[in-house]
Amino acid sequence: MNDSIYKKIKTLPPLDDTVIQIQRLCADENSSIGDLTKIIEKDPMLTANILRSANSPLYGFSKEITTIARAISLFGMATIRGFALSSAIKKSFSVNLEPYGITSQDFLNISMIQNALMYNWYSKVKPKNLEILSPASFMLEIGKIVLSHELNENKEADEFKSRLANIVYPSDLGLLETEFLDITNEEVTAKIFEEWNLENELVNSILYSNDPDDAPEHVKEYAKALKVVKTAINIFNQLDEVSIQNALPLLDEYGFDHDTFLMATAKVKDNL
Repeated sequence: MNDSIYKKIKTLPPLDDTVIQIQRLCADENSSIGDLTKIIEKDPMLTANILRSANSPLYGFSKEITTIARAISLFGMATIRGFALSSAIKKSFSVNLEPYGITSQDFLNISMIQNALMYNWYSKVKPKNLEILSPASFMLEIGKIVLSHELNENKEADEFKSRLANIVYPSDLGLLETEFLDITNEEVTAKIFEEWNLENELVNSILYSNDPDDAPEHVKEYAKALKVVKTAINIFNQLDEVSIQNALPLLDEYGFDHDTFLMATAKVKDNL
């Protein structure tokens, strides 16, 4: 691994106490919506961030969600955990993605759209898998923050950005990252999750999301679903005709139903 990047990951601030408590509760089968509500409501900033995310039109709820308890009952603990982790990342990182040709707001929008698609798709396919896929889909791109910082420090940002313009398939981005920094966004993201003591399934589902067939058996389906979502939504395209068409062969390859996926994409796309 790139030593400089590894050092940056090792010096990241730990997750704050509220998020750690949320992690523990989500892992406890005996915990309740009431338990989670109490913890979140003690943190006004987190409460505001979660309600802002929950009320995004991307999720397609017609009535405003005004309480944390209502948000948890609609989305489930796993997606609320994703909102909380996303909020923690905003606090932990100074986001400058100029080498990738996107703004910090673009970055947050892409993460939200990826999560909204996963939520709308997998809530109809296998809701239980959202325990991993919901937080994972929120976090797919966070390694890019660290990689951007490194490219800027190395004075390679402009060259990287010009090479980025020649990429045809989003799946080739990892090759470019490896060429410049000897590590991919997915590897950095997985390392950050390890540092934060997140569960193995979450770490590996992202680590193998470029090459799901290489994933350990117990995370294969997670990695495949993540690859489909990031093919449809990425820094180059967000649910346009090209990216949706690029995702369809993956559905066939991985044995996913077209109709369920296309209904989810239509729902999210209508609210972009």
